[in-house]
Amino acid sequence: MPTDTNPLADRTRRATSFNTASANYAKYRPSYPPALYEALAEALGRPLAGARVADIGAGTGIATAQLRQAEAHVVAVEPGAGMAAELHRALPDTPLLQGDGNALPFADAAFDLVTFAQSFHWTDPDRSLPEAYRVLRPGGTLARWWNISDHSYEWVADQADRLKAHFGPEGAAHGAHIPGRPETAATPGTGDRFKATPRPGGPDPEPVADARVTHRLPWSRRLTVDDHLANLASHSLFLVADEELAQDFLTGERAELLRLFPDGHVDERYVVDLVLTSRPSHLPSP
Repeated sequence: MPTDTNPLADRTRRATSFNTASANYAKYRPSYPPALYEALAEALGRPLAGARVADIGAGTGIATAQLRQAEAHVVAVEPGAGMAAELHRALPDTPLLQGDGNALPFADAAFDLVTFAQSFHWTDPDRSLPEAYRVLRPGGTLARWWNISDHSYEWVADQADRLKAHFGPEGAAHGAHIPGRPETAATPGTGDRFKATPRPGGPDPEPVADARVTHRLPWSRRLTVDDHLANLASHSLFLVADEELAQDFLTGERAELLRLFPDGHVDERYVVDLVLTSRPSHLPSP
């Protein structure tokens, strides 16, 4: 499979590929467990009901919908036209702005909570972190999370190995996290250091400590083999791959999964990796 030698161009190609499959993304991608939203409320120190939330890289609105169900006041931000159209179709009353995490279209200190559900790795952290903290109120919370396939289950780990074998280097990078985040995302023991850019006349701020995974939330969902494969096919690895190469994998994988699960159903096993950080206290008040 040809790979663009320009990392930025390849990243853009992958990020925009979802717009070609937004309906399948909305239909087949997993949501998130109730424990995630309990952790968000605990971090805020208040219920989500009535909280002002900016959901960045909202995609088709999977997390947006759940935040609204918790009665939060949510504004969605999504750069992709196809994804945004699906979000608007599902949630026509939700405020929706075109944009991305690198330059948020909001005033300072506008939100209690800023969320990146499965989307932070598509941003430039040197830009998106300062932006996220800028639009948070003092004491506000930044939440980043990813559904990660749980490789402690043998069939999940074996599927990742098959992806590596079939797609080569790109499959190796993707298969390590299917259907999760790329290598650039935060992992336990690693993270981002954010140093705010001082405003004119303001003090030179202290760097924030490394952001690490603060919660690991296991969960699962049961679905048909065909729906599982449709979920798999909605990932960028498949969307940018040679069509025949991608279809060959899906055909072979279907046969293998039906051998393993003759009733035609699989339990997709996930761990949500959640990174919670607070608006740094040294940032100037708005």
